[in-house]
Amino acid sequence: MRSVRARAALGATVVVAVALVGAGLAVLLVLRANLTDQAGLQAEVVAREVAGQLALDVPYDRLEMREEEDHPVQVTDEDGRVVAVSKDLEAISGTGTDQVTPAPSPAAGSSTGSGDDGRDDDGRGDDDGDDNGGHSIPGRGEVDSGEPDFSNGTATVDGDTADYRFASVRATTSAGVTLTVHAGAPLAAEQEAVGTVRGAMLIGLPVLLLVVAGVTWLVTRRALRPVEGIRREMAAITASEDLSRRVPEPGSRDEIARLARTTNETLTALGASVDRQRRFVADASHELRSPIASLRTQLEVGAAHPELLDVPGAVADTVRLQALAADLLLLARLDAGERPGRTTLDLGALVHEEVSQRTGDRIPVAVSVPDSGVFEVAGSRGQLARVIGNLLDNAERHAERAVAVSLRAQRGGVVVAVTDDGAGVPPDERERIFERFVRLDDARTRDEGGAGLGLAIARDVAARHGGRLTVDGAPEGGARFALWLPSAG
Repeated sequence: MRSVRARAALGATVVVAVALVGAGLAVLLVLRANLTDQAGLQAEVVAREVAGQLALDVPYDRLEMREEEDHPVQVTDEDGRVVAVSKDLEAISGTGTDQVTPAPSPAAGSSTGSGDDGRDDDGRGDDDGDDNGGHSIPGRGEVDSGEPDFSNGTATVDGDTADYRFASVRATTSAGVTLTVHAGAPLAAEQEAVGTVRGAMLIGLPVLLLVVAGVTWLVTRRALRPVEGIRREMAAITASEDLSRRVPEPGSRDEIARLARTTNETLTALGASVDRQRRFVADASHELRSPIASLRTQLEVGAAHPELLDVPGAVADTVRLQALAADLLLLARLDAGERPGRTTLDLGALVHEEVSQRTGDRIPVAVSVPDSGVFEVAGSRGQLARVIGNLLDNAERHAERAVAVSLRAQRGGVVVAVTDDGAGVPPDERERIFERFVRLDDARTRDEGGAGLGLAIARDVAARHGGRLTVDGAPEGGARFALWLPSAG
């Protein structure tokens, strides 16, 4: 199934089906157990009533056995012989013996007073000598008070065969004869109730599952409707390549609404990235056009008039092209997500090294690095040297008489500050100067100024090293660029 709606509906239906089947089986088992226990209790009551009569030595043919209440009774002696049964009992099973024809035992007959004509063994009456006016006191036995034995079986009463729950209770007569009373209670009510519940479940379960599947399908369809709208809009954006379009955002506050907002934010970032890329290509083409045209002109003049070839100018244009190409290559690597190395280096030594190599600067650079303290950072030595060089180049370009660089520790990191005494940077332009190909002084020629990539490269490199590059006013009145990098370790 490729549809989320179908999978959700199927999953919900399966879960509900398993839950309902489990619950239904549990209900049926509990219902059957309760009804069976009730039938067993009824059978026990009947069995104990008959056992109580036997304990009082009531003759077998005078036992009251609730025949009218459909409770079959079978009485057996210690040898398993049937001595009494209820009326109209034609067959029985589940009580240990299937005999339904009484076969009185001699012991039982004597113990229950079967010779009840008032004579004793020598033929005389029983009025010859007791203290109760000639009336004998019947003996008393006992009924087993323990838990009766239960079993299931069948019985045929007056031609009708049914299932019964039998309870077996033992009774002892006054003569010491042990008899077992098997009394049954019908299980028809239990079977009818269980069958009714089972039938209702078999009919209701499929209907309920269809309802669950349908409701899940509709709810999932409604919930996923915004997703389909997002998909269609994204397909339209892909086909038109118009990154200014946005996907619809539902008014809810659920995951789909957050997905739509995130998608629009991604489209915004992608559009901005594409715009920057386009501007970058346009600006790079413009910046490359001037030195290439100048170099071509000089070479063409030199080819026609060798004596007029401006070799130093050609070399300067070539150097400028080389530097611009290096800047563009570094930006391309940074944009591609190139991660800097994790070499540990001493930032103070790197500053001294960069300053010592600047022998042709028009303004000497004053370096202030404390003798005490360790200024170790982790990163790419080449990229960090490029940042310091770009900051010094910018300061040399704008300074009047002084350029200074200093180091100090600050909040788990190292700060490299480069200051000049030039005109400074207006507060509202302090973020714009870090954009690519941006230069604020239009009076400078491109030969005197840079291409507007140095500060952009410096900030990108600082960010990829976990640091930051900011600008504010210097005490001397010029600009102060502060590079913060986290300390190594």
